[in-house]
Amino acid sequence: MTWSPSKEIINNSNIGKMMQKHSFTNYDDFWKWTVENKTTFWEDTVSNLNIVQFKKYNQILNTDAGVENAKWLYGAKLNIVDSCFQNDDDATAIIFQKTNKEIQKISQKELLEFVNKIANSFQSFNVNIGDTIAIDLPMTIEAVAIYLAAIKAGIKVATIVDSFSAKEIAVRFNITKPKLVFTQDVIKRGAKTIPLYTKVLEANPEKVVVISIDNIKPSIRKKDVFWKDFLSNNSEFESIKQSPEEVATILFSSGTTGEPKAIPWNHTTPIKSASDGYYHHNIQQNDVVCWPTNLGWMMGPWLVFAALINKATIALYYDSPLETGFGKYVQDAKVTMLGIVPSIVKQWKSNKNMESFNWNAIKCFSSTGEVSNATEMKYLIELANNKPVIEYCGGTEIGGGYITSTVVQKNIASNFSTKALGGDFVMLDENEEESTKGEVFMIPPVMGLSTSLLNKDHHKVYYNNTPKFKVKLRRHGDEVVQLKNNYYKVLGRVDDAMNLGGIKVSATQIEEILQELIFVKECAAIAVSPKDGGPSKLIVFYVDSNLDDATSDKLQEAKQIIRKELNPLFKVSELLEIDVLPRTASNKVMRRKLRDIYNQ
Repeated sequence: MTWSPSKEIINNSNIGKMMQKHSFTNYDDFWKWTVENKTTFWEDTVSNLNIVQFKKYNQILNTDAGVENAKWLYGAKLNIVDSCFQNDDDATAIIFQKTNKEIQKISQKELLEFVNKIANSFQSFNVNIGDTIAIDLPMTIEAVAIYLAAIKAGIKVATIVDSFSAKEIAVRFNITKPKLVFTQDVIKRGAKTIPLYTKVLEANPEKVVVISIDNIKPSIRKKDVFWKDFLSNNSEFESIKQSPEEVATILFSSGTTGEPKAIPWNHTTPIKSASDGYYHHNIQQNDVVCWPTNLGWMMGPWLVFAALINKATIALYYDSPLETGFGKYVQDAKVTMLGIVPSIVKQWKSNKNMESFNWNAIKCFSSTGEVSNATEMKYLIELANNKPVIEYCGGTEIGGGYITSTVVQKNIASNFSTKALGGDFVMLDENEEESTKGEVFMIPPVMGLSTSLLNKDHHKVYYNNTPKFKVKLRRHGDEVVQLKNNYYKVLGRVDDAMNLGGIKVSATQIEEILQELIFVKECAAIAVSPKDGGPSKLIVFYVDSNLDDATSDKLQEAKQIIRKELNPLFKVSELLEIDVLPRTASNKVMRRKLRDIYNQ
């Protein structure tokens, strides 16, 4: 199935207006111009988004220290949160629905006052400019407000996924050393109640602010504090103006070693998120943007900035997006842009539980996080009466996407139509030659690209030993193929990282946990994409230690330990015994060989 934009859609789109401004009638020519005239494109984008600056930049881009150390909005003073509150006071900033409750709304003025109260509260708890807090919460109105308030107060925010195990939370606390951690007592999912505060305590945080969702005070440690005792009544707060280079958010992305990479977002990274929302997702004033996610994944901060900077409404649904209630919420909240991961659509298609709702308000969907399947994307298109799906792929260290779709081009299910505006990449084959199929290497500089890591050598991770090319290349790790019609498909990862259920995780993390099982002598985890495309399956090869109980259910044990120690969302699909793991001369596991063995 394909979707084609009408002339009216093209002319009224944000891309269409930008093309008209610069006298372009052909999208490909326009994309090329955004790359060849990077400074003009990003100057115009900062203007289009009306990014608020206390002191205007001297240069939009400074590369005195090399393209890998690019500085954007050089010489400016700003706080990116100021750019999130430019809609009308009475415009809806967030529309949200708590579990088993009615839909509620909060205006921009009300959200701003809430954010200011939180910003005023930090000093009373000895959290000052340059300190770090952590947020381990579901995507709630409090989570969004705390996040914005901390950045507004010049405080760094480490964001942690609420589904992570205590062990994974502890790793993130150890890296970032937060002075204050925000969490809630439990998470409600339908009839289920999942403890959160007690799990956070296992990671030994310094001090915790606890939100009680039923207003029934749970038992807490003496040094911890309840939300209502934390919150100030002062709703006036002047944002702390900083250099664009100052860290605002610390996100985590798995690499090929056990410890996750701690990736700082500065005050310019959200501009990349907002620009992708503006151009590629065509978010316009008072649109309603829904994306089931979490602040611990990059799409959480992306949602906050892409919606608010574009003067749109954030739509939050507190319960599971798999259940019927979510479909009704999307209908009643009049969501105009709905983001998903393909695994969600697969379940909707299987259960047929979204088909009875009127989703005609939707102008476009977006799919990210894992490889999609054309059949399921066609199904999604039909759920909203023939609306396009913006395929969108990027990374935490990009602040958005490097490959995407648009509303001004023909939309083909499960295909990407373009490289993202303002950025470029090449695909290199195994001989390090430019090819239509191969590993993706980014061409810096691009607004949003990280320039530092908190706990690793940034240059070593992204630039060391990259192939010689006519320009400097930056490693990314996806494998992409360009099709005969010049559209693209993402094939998955070429390194040891994998996407499972929309979550990036390293094979090493999985293997370290499975190594604890008594029957495992050594093991290797791989992600395998189904032949017709779609979400990857987690396959584990293991060499038997011959120390186990022969009657034990090994697959079940593997599933349980991954669920408990890493993430309940990761599921081991198959556990396969092998005599010996294939290795290179340098003793590295040959995962491609294992994929070949599996496929045979």
